Amino acid sequence: MACNQRKRPLPRLRQHGSAYLYIPLHQLRVRPPGYPSVPEQIDWHELFANGVAPVNLDVGCGEGGFLLRFAREHPYENILGLEVRKTLVQWLEGVIRDEQIPNAAVLWYSVVNGLRFLESSSVRRIFYLFPDPWPKKRHHKRRALSVPLLQEFARVLCPEGLLFWATDSPDLEAYHWRVLSEFGQFCCETVVEDSDWGIPLTDREQACRRGGIPYVRVRCWKRCPVF
Repeated sequence: MACNQRKRPLPRLRQHGSAYLYIPLHQLRVRPPGYPSVPEQIDWHELFANGVAPVNLDVGCGEGGFLLRFAREHPYENILGLEVRKTLVQWLEGVIRDEQIPNAAVLWYSVVNGLRFLESSSVRRIFYLFPDPWPKKRHHKRRALSVPLLQEFARVLCPEGLLFWATDSPDLEAYHWRVLSEFGQFCCETVVEDSDWGIPLTDREQACRRGGIPYVRVRCWKRCPVF
């Protein structure tokens, strides 16, 4: 059954959060008002009906179209969305409640702070799909993907776990390949066929197809144990 996200009017949103939201908390001299919490642990009973930690992670889940579709298609697997815009998180929490999707949850969080609340080797899939390209050079520092974040992805992924990423920005694609090469602990392959991709389309991916906009989809797995 498809989810109806538009039962709740989407709130008016800024396209981006404040600049400090994209900086790790430990690098800030003072914690700004409106900066999301950085939990060491999470009581999963507060987020999921079964009280079990998520095995799927949607980084930058936005309006949650992919998150909700994946949860519907995998009802026995919990999926957690991370989103830095608080108003959007509150709206999506309401959608999840209205649609009664017990295996989906969203957390107001800035992923640049790592994933300390997730146990090592506990996640099967991480989705990093169509992140904001931050095309202007002065904004490149806001791009979340980095060697430290890839270290966290590798830590929380189980041995057979997968990292999925996609973008329609050639510049961001090149940046991601550079960071992955620098980290050196993931093997990656470009995926063309939907049958090989094996996960729902994002809203952005559907828009790219309608508009004839080229994009790339990449699946990565750990090359070898890194711990």
